[in-house]
Amino acid sequence: MPLLNKPDTIGDSERLERLRRLRGLMAEQEVEALLLGSSESLRYFTGLVWHQSERLLGALITQDMLHYMVPGFEKSRVDTLPHLDGDVHVWQEEEQPAALVASLVGTRGRVALDDALPLFIYHSLTRELGQERLCDGGPLIGNLRIRKSPAEIAIIQYAMDLTLEVHKRAHSVMKPGIAASEVIRFIDQQHLELGGEGGSSFCIVSFGSATSLPHGADGDQTLQAGDVILVDTGTRIDGYHSDLTRTYVMDTSSEEFARAWAIEREAQQAVFDAAKLGVACSALDDAARRVMASHGLGPDYRLPGLPHRAGHGLGLEIHEAPYIVRGNTLPLASGMCFSNEPMLVYPDRFGIRLEDHIYMDHDGAKWFTQPAKSPTEPFSS
Repeated sequence: MPLLNKPDTIGDSERLERLRRLRGLMAEQEVEALLLGSSESLRYFTGLVWHQSERLLGALITQDMLHYMVPGFEKSRVDTLPHLDGDVHVWQEEEQPAALVASLVGTRGRVALDDALPLFIYHSLTRELGQERLCDGGPLIGNLRIRKSPAEIAIIQYAMDLTLEVHKRAHSVMKPGIAASEVIRFIDQQHLELGGEGGSSFCIVSFGSATSLPHGADGDQTLQAGDVILVDTGTRIDGYHSDLTRTYVMDTSSEEFARAWAIEREAQQAVFDAAKLGVACSALDDAARRVMASHGLGPDYRLPGLPHRAGHGLGLEIHEAPYIVRGNTLPLASGMCFSNEPMLVYPDRFGIRLEDHIYMDHDGAKWFTQPAKSPTEPFSS
C-alpha cells in the first residue's frame, strides 16, 4: 500500500516555466535553438518519456516554438503519452532526422545540443549544419536542472521516505542463511507494494567482506552470523530517484566495527556541517577527508579510507550535478540536492557506507532522511 500524502506530479505549468527560463538563457547566450534527445532533459522540459535508441526522437526548442521530431511509425504511441503541446514532425525510415532538424532551424544561428545526445547524432548534425553552428547545451540545461523546485523536492522527499520504509522492512527479514538475492527480491517487491515506479531502480545487498566493494560483488552471498550487512537501494516517483544506504550488524558489534562505524558517521556529519550556501562543493569532500585523516586513514584516496567522492547530485538521474568532489568549485545554492556518503573501506575486511541525502533550503542544509543511529540500530526512529 503506498505511503500517505503523495505529492502532486510535475504539471504543465511548471514545465512551461522551465521553458520560459530556458529561453531567457538561450537569448542571453545567443542560441537560436536547443535540441533535446530521448534523455531525462526531454522529460524535464516537455514531460515526454522515451528511451534512447538508434532512431532520434526528441524536441527542438526555439524562442517561439516547441517542435517534436518523431519516427513515423512511433507517432501513434507518442500521441498517447503525456507531453506539452507542440508541433509534431515525423521522419520516415529512409530519411535522415538530422535533415529534419536542419530544415527547422534554418541557415542562421547557433544550435545547442543536449549533452546526453549520442555521438552518432552529433556527427549527422555536423554534416547537415556544420560543426561551427553546434554548441554544448549542457550548461543551459544544467543551470536549470541543478536547482530543484519545491515541487521536485517534495517528490524526492516522498521517494526517500518510501525507500527508508523499505530499508526497515529489509532489516526485519535479515537472518543467518538468507541469500542476498532473496533480500534483493524482497526489497523490489516492497518498493512495488509501496508505489515505487517499477519496484527498485537498483539494489545492492552485500554481506561480510563483500561490503568492502563499493558497488558489490559478483554472484550471490549468504548471510553468516556476525556479518556486516550493507544495503543500498532506491526507486523512482514521477521519475525522481531515491537512494539510501545503511550498513550495520544484526546483534552485538565488534569493537573494531563499532569504532570504524563511528568514524564513518563522524565523516558523514562533517559533510553536512560543511554544507553552507555559497560554499564550494569541494569543501564538503575536504571535510570528510579531514575526519578520515584525523583517525589515521587515507590520506587522499588511499585505503583504508575513502576511495571515491563524498557525494553526487540526484533528481531525474541518480547521478547528476552537483558532484561533491575534490576540485569542484561550484558554490552550493538553494534547491541543490545531493548524497552524503563518504564511504569508509577496509580492503578485504568490510566497508561502511552511510548514505543519506541533503537539500539546500533558503536557510541552509536539510536532511531528507535522518542518519543512522548506531552500528546495530540503522534507523534513528
